[in-house]
Amino acid sequence: MHGEFKVPSGKLVVVDLDVIEGRLANVVVSGDFFLEPDEALSAIDGALTGAPADASSEQLTSRIEQALPPGTAMYGFSAASVATATRRALSAATSWTDHDWQLIHRGPELPQQHMALDQVLIEEVAAGRRPPLLRVWEWAAPCVVIGSFQSVRNEVDLVASAKYGIEVVRRISGGGAMFIEPGNTITYSVYAPASLVEGLSFADSYAFLDDWVLGALREIGVQATYQPLNDITSPAGKIGGAAQKRLVGGAVLHHVTMSYDIDAAKMLQVLRIGREKLSMKGTPSAAKRVDPVRSQTGLTREAVIEAMIASFSSRYGLEPAELTEPELARARELITGKFATPEWINRVP
Repeated sequence: MHGEFKVPSGKLVVVDLDVIEGRLANVVVSGDFFLEPDEALSAIDGALTGAPADASSEQLTSRIEQALPPGTAMYGFSAASVATATRRALSAATSWTDHDWQLIHRGPELPQQHMALDQVLIEEVAAGRRPPLLRVWEWAAPCVVIGSFQSVRNEVDLVASAKYGIEVVRRISGGGAMFIEPGNTITYSVYAPASLVEGLSFADSYAFLDDWVLGALREIGVQATYQPLNDITSPAGKIGGAAQKRLVGGAVLHHVTMSYDIDAAKMLQVLRIGREKLSMKGTPSAAKRVDPVRSQTGLTREAVIEAMIASFSSRYGLEPAELTEPELARARELITGKFATPEWINRVP
């Protein structure tokens, strides 16, 4: 059995093993990490050998930590990341490069269409009718996208949103509200089989699925880092936030909205978030624009997106694809029957 875990902002950990009579055997841990002293690697292999195949990540971590020689130094990984790679081996997890990824990047779509397409495409991937996808969104109109479980009246000032012609839509994933202005945000979705995050905790899966975009941003000069649970940030302020939706036994939808150049003053009028919360997220003044991507790169939004796509492609491979007519028809059905209905938008008033 073979398992891999790329530590967010760290190194790759690989575990190869057999299971004999319900226990781990022939365990070999490897990777591009740094470890001192040399004999610590044998100690890690030995700690895992003989462990029950149903041991939890916490139990495996404890076995490793107890076996490490005094003064062991681990760089770019930890006992916990070895345990995660071990659990991924035992659960037949897949890696990014095990899949043939496709790209969907269309012209501007209305907000309700984006909400519907997320549901359509994650269901297609879960059913095996689509390979895993990266979809880059283009927005045709401003909007506020609220999380599946958020209250409309608690999150949105409906008078202000009407004043600016900003529609309110609800997505299928949890998390917080997103303020969208066409041309000022970068949004993408990853639609992946459940095997890609097999063996990862819910929290670890966020960092794991965001790791590629952190690398892409750094390549163009943005000092991006991951901030648990679901934020991407930098010294210049918060860049964006992620949300997930999982289909039982099927697939995971992971989508991210990043601020390219947001009017923070307008956002404060439309969203019911206080100045204190905005300041906590890295914006010292409500009057400034939230632009950590634009200000750190000097690149156009289009150039940033091109760089992101190129980085994903170089890591994992990526082939252009188009939506099918049945998928578009299903999206129209979902808009009429779900996403445009007051019952869905106001499911939590």
